Amino acid sequence: MKGLLHLLRHFWVDADDVERTLSAGALERIEARVHDSELRHRGEICVCVEASLPVSYLWRHLRQRVSMEQIVHERALTLFGKLGVWDTELNNGVLIYVQLAEHRIEIVDDRGLARHVPDTEWEETLAGMRERFRDGHYEDGIARAIDAVTAALERHFPADTPTGEPPQSRENQLPNRPVIR
Repeated sequence: MKGLLHLLRHFWVDADDVERTLSAGALERIEARVHDSELRHRGEICVCVEASLPVSYLWRHLRQRVSMEQIVHERALTLFGKLGVWDTELNNGVLIYVQLAEHRIEIVDDRGLARHVPDTEWEETLAGMRERFRDGHYEDGIARAIDAVTAALERHFPADTPTGEPPQSRENQLPNRPVIR
């Protein structure tokens, strides 16, 4: 029965729900937060908000009894590749993936940052954010995720400016605007 409820929720939630959940103003604030973050380090952050999972993922949940937590994590890994987050110059791209129908958030970091930040640190960070999501505070949850990723990137990939001034413009390798799917 629980699997059927998951299935129905994913058929019910669509891109219009993303727009109701994250207003145009919220998307602009998230974009600005990513932009400001990237001035403080040499990493790249990509935020992706997906309304519902593709049917193939839901089918695996129902037929193979793969946990929804694992399914959402696998989807985040897939989008990490599809969105090119793995392809940054310093291998330090980070995907912040929001699964709207499941009220979940995932952080996937590329190997350059993963060498320095253990998965347990991300899990601790995400635990509190998931509560924000369950309560419907998506913008706040995403902002907290961006702040946590920013702190890690500042520690391990600081900007090349000893004076503390914003670095000169560099190529933006990933979009700052959240990707809506």
